[in-house]
Parts: sequence; C-alpha cells; structure tokens
Amino acid sequence: MENLPTSLSADVLVVGFGKGGKTAAHALTDAGQRVILVEQSENMYGGTCPNVGCVPTKMLVHYATARHLKDDAQEYFASSIDGVRTLTSAFRAGNFDALDGKDTATVITGEATFLDEHTITVGQGQDRITITAPTILINTGSEPVIPEIPGLTDSHHLVNSTELTQTTNLPERLVVIGGGYLGLEFASIYRHFGTDVTVLEANERLLPREDQDVAQAVTEILTGDGIHVITGARVTQVRDDGAVSTVIYEKDGQTHTVEASALLPATGRRAVTADLRLDAAGVKTAPNGSIEVDERLRTTQPHIYALGDVNGGEQFTYISLDDARIVLDQLIGDGKRTTTDRIAVPHTLFITPPLATVGLTETQARQAGLNIKVARENVADIIAMPRAYTVEETRGLMKFIIDADTDLILGAALLSIDAQEIINTVALAIRHHITTTELRNTIYTHPSTTEALNEIFDKMLPR
Repeated sequence: MENLPTSLSADVLVVGFGKGGKTAAHALTDAGQRVILVEQSENMYGGTCPNVGCVPTKMLVHYATARHLKDDAQEYFASSIDGVRTLTSAFRAGNFDALDGKDTATVITGEATFLDEHTITVGQGQDRITITAPTILINTGSEPVIPEIPGLTDSHHLVNSTELTQTTNLPERLVVIGGGYLGLEFASIYRHFGTDVTVLEANERLLPREDQDVAQAVTEILTGDGIHVITGARVTQVRDDGAVSTVIYEKDGQTHTVEASALLPATGRRAVTADLRLDAAGVKTAPNGSIEVDERLRTTQPHIYALGDVNGGEQFTYISLDDARIVLDQLIGDGKRTTTDRIAVPHTLFITPPLATVGLTETQARQAGLNIKVARENVADIIAMPRAYTVEETRGLMKFIIDADTDLILGAALLSIDAQEIINTVALAIRHHITTTELRNTIYTHPSTTEALNEIFDKMLPR
C-alpha cells in the first residue's frame, strides 16, 4: 500500500477478488466508474477458482489420470504440483494486471473492516487506509469448516484442500472425512496418483441427493479404482501417533480405526465474514455467517451487495459469475435480473469419469407425482458413442428423466467421459423447451459423446 493516500474514495468499492467481484469491477470500470478492489491476500487475486479451487484441482485430475505405472509416484506428483503452481501463478498475475492496469481501477492488498455503511479501513497504524464509496460489493468467498471431532484440530496430519493443491509431498495414506463433491474429487485425484485413500461418510450411502442407481454406479467406480469407501461411519476421535494419525469411527454399533498420514475434513464450507465487522455497516448475517440478501443480492443495506459463496447460495464459480450479472443489471442495467431467473443450473463432480447432473432426479419427479419416462443406458452399451472406447473410458451411465406428456427433459444424470460438457447442452435444452425427439434427430459430430443422445432417445421414442 505504499504511495497511496490515507483516504480514498470510489464510485464502487469491491471487497474480495473472486469471480463475481472481479467481473463486476471490470464491467463497471468499462462503464466509466471509479472502482477500488480490496483483496486480503496477494495469493488470492482472481479468487478461489484459479488459485486453490477449480483450476488447480481439475489440473490435478488431468495429471493424475495421465500418470503411467512406470512413473515414480512421488516424483510424478511433485512435478504435477510444480505444473499447478506455474499455471496458478500466471493466472494470479494476469488477474491483478488486467484490473489494476485500468486507469479507473485500483487493487489494494490488505484486510478490510467496515467503519460504517459507506466506509472501510484497510491495514493498521501508519499503513491504514480509509476508503469510502456510495456502492459496495462484498465477494469474500468461503472457507473450509473443520468439524468438532476430538483431536482433529490439533492433529499434525490435518490438511485442507488448499494445502493439498500446493504441497509436493504425496501422502501415503489419505483419509477423507465426508463424501461430498470436494471429498470425492480429492479421493479420486489422490488415488490415481497412487495414494491409499479411505473415505468416511456419515450417510448410509454416497450422494444421498442422487438416485440410488446413480450413487451406486459412482460408488462402484470409486471402489473399482481402489478407494476404500465406508458409509454410515461416524468419526469420534483422531489420535496422533508419530508419522500417522489414527482415525477412530463407529459403524453399525462397532468401533473401527484407520491410519492416515494426511487427514482431510471435507464436511462443508462457511462464508468468510467473521472479521469484516458487518455489524458496523448494518449488514445482517444468518446464523452460519453468510450474508442475508434478497433476490437482487442486496443486503439489509440496499447499496451493499453480496456476491458468490459469501451470500449463502450455491458455492460454484459460475453462480458467482451470474451474481455479477444480476448486480451489474441493478447498477448499470435495467434492474430486471434476479436469482429467480435461474433455471436448470448444472453441476459436475469431477471424479473419473465425471458425474454431471441437472434438474430433477427420478426420485424427486415420482415424489412430485409427475408422469415420467426414464431413459437410461450404461455407457458401455451405447453403440453410437465410440468416443468412450477411443479414450478407453466406458464406465458409467446416462440417465434422463422425461415428462411423458410433453416430451421435455426434467432432469439428467450423466456419469461418463465428457459429462461436464454434455450437461450444458442438456441444461440448454431444458431452458429452451427442446424435446427429446428433437435431440434424438439432431446431427452431432462424430465421434463425440453428444451423439449418445441419438441412441438413448431412439430406444425410448417411437420412430
């Protein structure tokens, strides 16, 4: 913060350099407004995704699946982490330069705290800067939650997802507490690198929100890769024992143990708001710390907006991006966009192969009393999808829930190669009311994964 005055003002102040904040900052500067963005860490320019989230983890997915058996596991892993560091450093620098290089934008590094509803301070003592603005955007993201398990917090083998994307030491035994998206992604990544991996999930099965057949197929793929998946497991204690931790858990009324050289809690994330002093700004938060917002992402102070994970919504980069669109529509648009406009938002679990979902599950559709048809095929049985064979990945399934009365897709679960791409086409079809008949009769490139739609819907629909 050298060479900066002790008091600054801007048209818009953005607190946090995440996807939503930086997208809004760029658009607002392009619209002629003076923007100041405050980020507490120089290691987080650009937000979670390019630094410790999407980019490094998906890069590790690529490296892990590209490893050959002849490769030394430790050397290959260290080389992979170096590759991740190189890319994330380039992204971080690019994000900073792209915004700070604009004439009407300034990036300040330091921890922000509110003085009142229009003012924050950054830094301490002689380095303290006061910043005021009529409009403020909060985009401080989320952080991992460490569950209250005796011995866990003090364990020398406790790691978080950020540390796992940065350390060059491949753990021999990784125990993951929690079988959600983050936990399963890291379990899959590290197993492919050669680590012995155990997943402890409290629910009786993985992915309880998905249909039983989909969750079972995921479980079979993970266990087939050598991951020890233990469901119905309640972790009761962690005890350090030199080079390992002993994780004690209960299952079916009995006590069991598993050793870990690295222990990853993957039981959720919480909004980063504790040190912002939001009370000084009159901004209310929910009991879990997330900022309360309306459908236009306005807080209890109408000139203060909350974008991304910090507002308690779905914790995905593309949701933060859409948050920016909504806020920009309020600030420099016609003010019509709201969170209620979101339809058929897709999700992807980046195991190998990935699981991508959108819309209703079969269980949800039947519980709602809808008249449905189900189109389901194992990837290995889809003749018109040779791409799966060309890349030697024929595991998984494709499942579609269809409204029997309208021929429209209500939901889908794709566990297959390229699922993260195909789900976007399916989501677009749902939003624009494209029938399965039209999807069946559409021309797709060959060989591609999308052409599986030709066959899946052909088997279900009359010619």
